[in-house]
Amino acid sequence: MNRKTFFDHCRGGVMGPTLDGDEVSGAEAILDAMAAAPISWCAYALATAWHETAHTLQPIREFGGPAYLTRMYDITGQRPELARANGNTAPGDGVRYCGRGYVQLTWRANYRRAGEKLGLPLEANPELAMRKDIAAQIMRRGMEEGWFTGKAFDHFLPPSGPAPMRAFTDARRIINGKDKATLIAGYAMAFQAALTVAGWA
Repeated sequence: MNRKTFFDHCRGGVMGPTLDGDEVSGAEAILDAMAAAPISWCAYALATAWHETAHTLQPIREFGGPAYLTRMYDITGQRPELARANGNTAPGDGVRYCGRGYVQLTWRANYRRAGEKLGLPLEANPELAMRKDIAAQIMRRGMEEGWFTGKAFDHFLPPSGPAPMRAFTDARRIINGKDKATLIAGYAMAFQAALTVAGWA
């Protein structure tokens, strides 16, 4: 694929009119992680990251300070049974295993699983999920294998060729039900057009 052509097309469309270095480096990390994936899968990964990171394409940490994260995810918080069920068994795990990355990897058990799948020490060092290359790998594997909601790319998007708007709208269930589904589908259509012009195969 010709990445210059891809970025030129994005500059005139979904990511334009200018691109900064962080946007480019984030997109590059996602393109690298999505290598050899179907074009619609790559387009939807880019669209998801574009939306979830408020158009920065940089991995983000879940909003909220220690008090909020403790309340939501810690055994000392308001949902101790949910915390234990997801591997947060020690005080402080709620803060330590907060949401990070392009798609907010959350809970100790999920860091452990992602680390095992990718061969990375994510449970021991959860901050690794803030690295662009690792965040992009987590997003791809999670969306391929249905880590986040039980739904995966192949439930909605074709194994080859472009996808229609409706398929991208339905694909929001991979991450977050129907929240902003049409908006993100529009981003995916734009990214898919840029990938097509650039020769993604």
